[in-house]
Amino acid sequence: MKFQAVALSAVSAFLLTGYASKSKKQTTTAATAAAPAKFVKGILADSKGMTLYTFDKDTADSGKSVCNDGCIQAWPALTATADAKETGDFKVITRDDGSKQWAHKGKPLYYWVNDKKAGDTTGDKFNGVWHIVKVK
Repeated sequence: MKFQAVALSAVSAFLLTGYASKSKKQTTTAATAAAPAKFVKGILADSKGMTLYTFDKDTADSGKSVCNDGCIQAWPALTATADAKETGDFKVITRDDGSKQWAHKGKPLYYWVNDKKAGDTTGDKFNGVWHIVKVK
């Protein structure tokens, strides 16, 4: 009887430990967020290959974008969902209107309205303040 109790305790401990480890792995995997963009040929682009830009007038790590009103019409934000999870160099900021936007290394990310297809970089150096994000 005593042997059965010890054996049962050992089996229970094994099962609980295995379950806990499996649960932890599942939680870790579920919590890992996918990056909203990646480098393609050295340039940061979204999942469709559209080039992303930063604006010199934005202050890195301020959590703000200063591109609003007419600016945001020409330079649409790389929007994030309300429940987006930060990952690696990508953080989520809140725009003045309450919407969410992705930032890379603290700088908000934008598209350029005149880029029409994947790989276009027509906004680079626009007015000397817009830049593509390059691998450094």
